[in-house]
Amino acid sequence: MNEPRDIITADDLRSRRILIIDDEEANVLLLKTLLEREGYSDLLCHTNPGEALEAFVQHEPHLVLLDLMMPDIDGYQLLEAFRRQTRPGAFRPVLVLTADTNIGARRRALALGAKDFVSKPFDIVEVALRIANLLETQILYERLMSRP
Repeated sequence: MNEPRDIITADDLRSRRILIIDDEEANVLLLKTLLEREGYSDLLCHTNPGEALEAFVQHEPHLVLLDLMMPDIDGYQLLEAFRRQTRPGAFRPVLVLTADTNIGARRRALALGAKDFVSKPFDIVEVALRIANLLETQILYERLMSRP
């Protein structure tokens, strides 16, 4: 039988902090609207990839939604920086959302620590489900690590 602490509720998922990073304002607005419609409220949005690492360190998001193809600092550089800034034993998943459909891009992003990868244009229902799945995994990981 499940104990109450083992059950993940919709409120548990919706209370998580999500960082959205995409240089295209329209993409950020689409993701923000999707997440708000799903009940998420702790959202941090950045169209300037140069500000993204500071937001990652300062706000410690539970999930990052990341574009790869951005000017100056691309998603690959951010993935490397996120990995360096994540303390050992922490699980802070990154979902890559990109127009780059090249298999090399997918492999490189996953090798650099992305936990999931979706090509644009994407199905919003599928993205919402992937976000919920990653957050559920993140919550379960936290619970597992906090057990004596």
